[in-house]
Amino acid sequence: MVGVADWQGHVQAPAATAAPVGRPLLSMTLASLLDEVHAHSGAVYLLAPREPVLEMVVTAGLPRAFAAPWERVGLSAPIPVADAARERRLIWVNGEEQMAARYPRVAVVLPYPFALAALPLATQHKLYGAVYVTWPGAHPPELSDREREHLSAACDRLALRLERASEEQRPVRPEPDLLAPAAAPTGAGTLGTMEAARMVARLPYGLCALDLHGRLSYANAATAELLGVPASRLLGTQLWASVPWLNDPLYEDRYRAALLSQHVTSFVALRPPGEWLSFRLYPSTNGLSVRISRARAVSEMTRAEPRSGDDAPSLVTISQILSLASALTTAAGVQDVVQLVADEIAPAVGSQALVVLGTQAGRLHVLGHRGYPDAHIVERFDGVPLSAQTPGTHALNSGVPAFFESREQLEHLYPSRSTTPEGMAAWAYLPLIASGRPVGTCVLAYAQPHPFPADERAVLTSLSGLIAQALERALLYDAKFQLAHGLQAALLPHSLPSLPLIEAAARYLPATQGMEIGGDFYDLVPSHGRAVAVIGDVQGHNVTAAGLMGQLRTAVRAYTTVGQAPEEVMRSTNRLLIDLGTDLFASCLYLRLDPAREVAVMSRAGHPPPLLRRPDGNVRVLDLAGGPLLGIDASATYPTTEVSLLPGSVLALYTDGLIESPGVDIEDALADLGRRLAETGDQPLDALADSLVQHGETATRERLDDVALLLLRVRG
Repeated sequence: MVGVADWQGHVQAPAATAAPVGRPLLSMTLASLLDEVHAHSGAVYLLAPREPVLEMVVTAGLPRAFAAPWERVGLSAPIPVADAARERRLIWVNGEEQMAARYPRVAVVLPYPFALAALPLATQHKLYGAVYVTWPGAHPPELSDREREHLSAACDRLALRLERASEEQRPVRPEPDLLAPAAAPTGAGTLGTMEAARMVARLPYGLCALDLHGRLSYANAATAELLGVPASRLLGTQLWASVPWLNDPLYEDRYRAALLSQHVTSFVALRPPGEWLSFRLYPSTNGLSVRISRARAVSEMTRAEPRSGDDAPSLVTISQILSLASALTTAAGVQDVVQLVADEIAPAVGSQALVVLGTQAGRLHVLGHRGYPDAHIVERFDGVPLSAQTPGTHALNSGVPAFFESREQLEHLYPSRSTTPEGMAAWAYLPLIASGRPVGTCVLAYAQPHPFPADERAVLTSLSGLIAQALERALLYDAKFQLAHGLQAALLPHSLPSLPLIEAAARYLPATQGMEIGGDFYDLVPSHGRAVAVIGDVQGHNVTAAGLMGQLRTAVRAYTTVGQAPEEVMRSTNRLLIDLGTDLFASCLYLRLDPAREVAVMSRAGHPPPLLRRPDGNVRVLDLAGGPLLGIDASATYPTTEVSLLPGSVLALYTDGLIESPGVDIEDALADLGRRLAETGDQPLDALADSLVQHGETATRERLDDVALLLLRVRG
């Protein structure tokens, strides 16, 4: 791994008098490398001064725009050149499916058949950058020994030259990108070239030439006629820029696909008002030849009445994939991911049902499913050992998607599936691999037999990488959520004690931001024939606040058990909080209830005042004596106030989350709480507690703070 010392040691800015490297070092090395291994494009990255960032300094073979999203990449970025630099080893990606599985960010933007190798530019002591080169999709699935040797040797030589330049304080000068020159005429002299041009001009279909940037360098008369644009306006412009009805990312995508894969590609486009044209692109290393003709069969098909099955959805485009990726980033929990896959991805690819499987303890488990009318159908996936021979486990263990165009294909490889009919006729089993770790399998099911051409398989594989990353985040979120709620439940009372003359009910609502865990606490403790109630709020709503809350609650209970008076309990708890050395403060309200004498003795430390509802229904705010927040002043005192408690009275103790909200005056909120307590105070105590915490904004708003409520009613 590359540490801070590595990247800070990059070639530094030289003194003003230093002579730069005399020859185009990087571009010459890259051009020679491409020629030696018969690659058709590549780029050199250098490590930026004083930051862990790789900067693209020269490209060859294809325009820089093809790699525009990665002109500057962090060393930690999940792309091949960053991995090669960070891990200081050769990274090999043999095609579009492997790219989608390992580097979904790259596959989303370049979903084409091509192979890629990335290598570090590093000496034994220092990292200088990285290099990548690409081949068309026809390259064998493995690098040959000769290719590996040439790639490694060339990068090692370049790293040594960069090291020497750094030691001599000679900067590497900016160098132009290398694009192949336009093809030279092959006719015999000028006469042959002119005759070839006349011959092409007589053809009934359009022929034009595009350079590597997509600009037209030649167009015959039929091209101008078919496109409806004069040749003078076409030459020197990009086809999709000069012809308005070709201004669609899909058509530019076909040009990029042809150049990067070096495969013939084609598309049809509608020239308004109703003429379909066919475009066929023939790539080479220096540009494209394009044949344009009328696509009569397409025109006739569009005028015909639609037949059953003709309404299948089209393949997901790049823009749709980017939209889906954006949607997946909003998913918080696992069920959010399942719902987004069902709502966004399954319809886009024509799937009628899906199952998302996770892994735990060596088995598959159903995380969610949609589209199956009978949930029992999905149960066969749950608990399947990863060692079982099923399409889902095989896809997950191998990391390779499995596509079955018909039930016959599936049952041929997995005969046991014939005993579990499910009403589906085609399946895509997509392994979900995130951070190099299998997290599950996504099963897309189709109601009719469904062909999976190469481009669709590449898109689905790309989508599986995005789903895997979203699912990994969601699993972590759910685990943290469960941990937080488990911790909160462990620190708060599991139940309130049953007391002879006191009826009690309590509620707790976590904050809706952060880890949904907080420092609010409450307790009810029998004490020497009486009862003690306490409620408090430790600053913050995180694990630290919750841990401190648990300590304070335990301390208050301990001081109460040994018989300390209310003011002594508060002083002891205050000193404990200061002795713990924490930077957090806490508010607290402590009550010693004596129903037999019909009184309560209360002590307050910066906590909101309690409400008292008398038997006649009147409610008043108890203005109690008290002291500062706990944890501020070791010498603070907390005087007590004695309050009369008649049978039928209700005390409402609460934390500030119940009455505080942005834009609402706290006095108005407290008055509103008093009115609600007066109107509904005769209800059973549990119903009253639900009514107070679920009323208005407390239940519906985004809670910035957690809420605790403790209600006490004196029995008659």
